[in-house]
Order: sequence, then structure tokens, then C-alpha cells
Amino acid sequence: MTIPKEINLILEKLVKNDYEAYIVGGCVRDILRNIKPNDWDITTNAKPEQIRKLFPKNFYENKFGTVSVITNSKDETLKVVEITPYRLEGKYSDKRHPDEIKFAKKLEDDLARRDFTVNALAMDENKKIIDFFDGQKDLKNKIIRAVGDANKRFEEDALRMLRAIRFACTLNFEIEEKTLKAIQKNADWIQMISNERIHDELIKIFETEKAAYGIDLLRQTNLLKFILPELDKGVGVSQNKHHIYDIYEHSLRSLDEAAKHKFNLEVKVASLFHDIGKPETKQGEGPDSTFYNHDYVGAKFTDRVLKRLKFPNKFIDKVVLLVKNHMFVSDPEKLTDAGARRLLKRVGRENIIDLINLRVADRLGMGRPKEKPYRLRTIEYMIEKVSKDPISAKMLKINGNDIMKLLKIQPSPKVGAILDVLLAEVIEEPKNNNKKYLESRVLELNEENLEVLRKLAKGKIDEKKEEEDLKIREKYWIK
Repeated sequence: MTIPKEINLILEKLVKNDYEAYIVGGCVRDILRNIKPNDWDITTNAKPEQIRKLFPKNFYENKFGTVSVITNSKDETLKVVEITPYRLEGKYSDKRHPDEIKFAKKLEDDLARRDFTVNALAMDENKKIIDFFDGQKDLKNKIIRAVGDANKRFEEDALRMLRAIRFACTLNFEIEEKTLKAIQKNADWIQMISNERIHDELIKIFETEKAAYGIDLLRQTNLLKFILPELDKGVGVSQNKHHIYDIYEHSLRSLDEAAKHKFNLEVKVASLFHDIGKPETKQGEGPDSTFYNHDYVGAKFTDRVLKRLKFPNKFIDKVVLLVKNHMFVSDPEKLTDAGARRLLKRVGRENIIDLINLRVADRLGMGRPKEKPYRLRTIEYMIEKVSKDPISAKMLKINGNDIMKLLKIQPSPKVGAILDVLLAEVIEEPKNNNKKYLESRVLELNEENLEVLRKLAKGKIDEKKEEEDLKIREKYWIK
């Protein structure tokens, strides 16, 4: 791969001024894999003040000696190039940042402090590779191996344990045995890492096609119990006659299918978490065990997990909605047109495809052979058929002002309750969405009190099931 001219110019300028200079780290790894680097890093024996003097267009606002040089490149990956002096790092009291930074005199000392051998490679201006730790060999054998003593590397920076898994996913490599055992031994150190940093690494894992492999590496290395304890509770918990895998393995397989089909990030996360409420709601053992309301409990747990891991609110709302509704009726013989309209009202037109994709991943994760079995194809057809039918109060041929004028009343809860009843009835029978019929119905409904109106808006319900649902929702504070 050709080294960009911006990088060559920086290397040449440092060398001409009697300094050593090397491209270093992940960009060398990517060059050797014939992949364009996402960013470029240079290391040198020049000190920060010397670097800044050679490259006046820079900014320097960190404690690590890194000078960010601004180039005139049009390439986003080359607009800012980081140059860092050779470093030695002392004790890491917080398992993340060195207590002090010392500059080193030799390249080998700088490379020795890096995380993994495939990231401890350097290249000079003549494209000569400097490799003190067999990084090229590990690159060829597709191995993630810590530089030197793995325990020490993870003690310095506990996030490296999660980075090892992320690199295994993004590069499709395996983690070397001693490195893997060091993660298992020291997994509890991950608790010292901020949730924001963990979030960033998890996102990168989810974005790969090997996302399920990454999550299972979390389990194998004991990190899962500290990062996603709610998911870890499903390990080894059997299901009923409808499932051949335990809760955890089914969730993992669902994620794998979502990743293979390149579903979006929300669907991937929802596919992993959709049954996260099952361990808590399981009743009985064997083929007839049940998991009533696991969708609602799972939605609550998902909300808690994603907030803890600092996901954006909009993202959380979408994933929680998918988890909460993943048990929608998918039997064409049971799903009526009215049921399809209610489903659209509940999740929104903009989310219906993602919900169906979640069900596809769920079914494939159960070991079902077909991606879109007959019933899901039929549901897609039904959703399309009713997609223009009224599913919100805004789509009614009457509004709150019309009701107040008709009944000669002021704004009140009763107006909203009547609208809710009208919408429920129009969802059942769209042809009733005409102003003349709705006005006559408003006059009839005016005779009812607020409690009756609210019951009518709910439609036909199983009162015993509603009572059971209410108990479990109150237990978990589910809205």
C-alpha cells in the first residue's frame, strides 16, 4: 500500500532534522493487511516542544506528549496526524491511566508498552518493518497476543481486556491462550473502567459480523458478569418445548443471525436482549415451563442496561420498544386486520420493519431453518394492506375541538377519553371513520362516565390476565 504523501512529508522532515521517526501501531497493522488505516500515528525520539517547532500548525492539549499536527489534506483520516515521543509508563493506580509519563530514548521501549503484538509494529520512511515482538507472525496466524506479560498489560489498562475481544471480532482473530487466561484471571478489573469507555468498545463489537463471537468471548473471559450481568443470568437456564437452546445460547444465536443479515444496530442489540427477562419470569421446569410477561420485564431490564452503559436516549427508546413488542401475534390465522392496525399503532410505522427483522433473528436463533417463514411473509402483507388505515387520533375525521363544540363543553379528560374510544372503534372498523358517524357516536358516548369510557377504549380484554400483568408490571415499575 502506498504511504500517503502527508505522512511521508512528516517522516522526512523529522529524519532530516536528525530525529528518528516511524509510523506505528494499528496503521502499520492495517497496511500489512492491505487495508486503508482509519487514522495515522507517528512516534519519534523528538520531544513535544521540538515537534511543535518543526510543525507550527498543531495543537497540544494532553498529558501524554502527543502533538496533533494539522495537514492540508482533503482526506478526513489525514487532516490531523498524531505524533508522540517514545514513552515509558509507570504505575497505573486506576487501571486506566499511567500515574506519570516518562519519555524513552529507544523505539523498543516505546513498543514494549503497547497492548498487543499486532499493534506493536513500526515502519520507517523506507517502509522497513520494525518488529520486536513477533507481531507479523501473529498477524499471519490471526492471533491477538499481549506484548510481554499479559497480566501486567491489563493491570496497566484494564480496558485492554475488552479491546482484545474487540480486535478478535474486527480482525476475525483468536485470542492467544495466555492472554485469554490473563483476562479470565483479572476480569474484575473491568469494574474500574468507565461505562462510557465500555460503551464505545461494545458498539465496535456489535458493528461487526462476529458480534455473537465477541459476546461469547465476554462470557468465556468472565467479563460478561461484570458488564452484562442480566445477560449472564441466562447461561444454562433451560427453556420449554418450543426451544432447543438455553436462554443465553438462543440470545447469542439471534444476535448472530441479526449480524449475518446486516440488520441495524438497534435490531442487533434488541436481538441479544429480547429474552433478557426470561430468567426472572421463569415458572416451572421442563417442556411446559413458562415465561409470562418476559417481554415487559425484558424491556425494563434493557432500559436499565442501556442507560447504565450510556447509550443515547433515542437509541434506548427504540430498542426498548422492540424488546417490549417482540412477542406480537405472528400467526396469520390469529392476526386480524384490526390486530395489524393495533400493532402499527403500538410500535409506529417507522419501526415495524425493524420489529419484523427482530422476529426473523429470533426465529432463526431458535434453529428454525427459514429466514422468513410463511407466517412472517403473511404479516408483512397484512401490515402493508392496512398501512394507510387510521391508527392515531390525528387520523380521525373528528378532533377534540369538534367534540367540544358538539357537546358544548370545555376542555376536559372526557374529551380525550371519547377520542380514545372512537379510535379504538375505528381501528376495529376503518369504514366508520366518517364525520357523520363519529358525531352520532360522540353524542352516544356523552352519556357515559369517565370510567366507562376508559374501559370502552381498551376494548375486549381478559380481566384475569390484565390483573396478572398489572402485578408483574408494578413489581418491576413497568409503564
